[in-house]
Amino acid sequence: MLGLIAKALLSGALIVAIAEIGKRLPTLGALVASLPLVAVLGMILLWQQRPDAENMAAYSEATFWYVLPSLPMFLVIPALLRGGVSFWIALAAGCALTIALYLLMMQVGPRLGLRL
Repeated sequence: MLGLIAKALLSGALIVAIAEIGKRLPTLGALVASLPLVAVLGMILLWQQRPDAENMAAYSEATFWYVLPSLPMFLVIPALLRGGVSFWIALAAGCALTIALYLLMMQVGPRLGLRL
């Protein structure tokens, strides 16, 4: 239980740090946010719990394919904001697009031979 709390605190600290950096230096905040910190941290924790090369390879590969559907959100949100759409609507639209693209990836990926 203590390990779970430590993981949650570390994850929260990363999010707070990114937000604080982003307030002062938006570009640096974006750079830090774009780093695959959560994925790498997840790999480390997964490896500690289950040091299995094939499992880690499958996790890493699936992570790559699931990152792709999230990328258009980062173009849609600024386009909507610059077009005068409110932040919350732009964020909701970006998230909705990402969910739709995740669902599409889950349907199409295996048909293309992707291990998801």
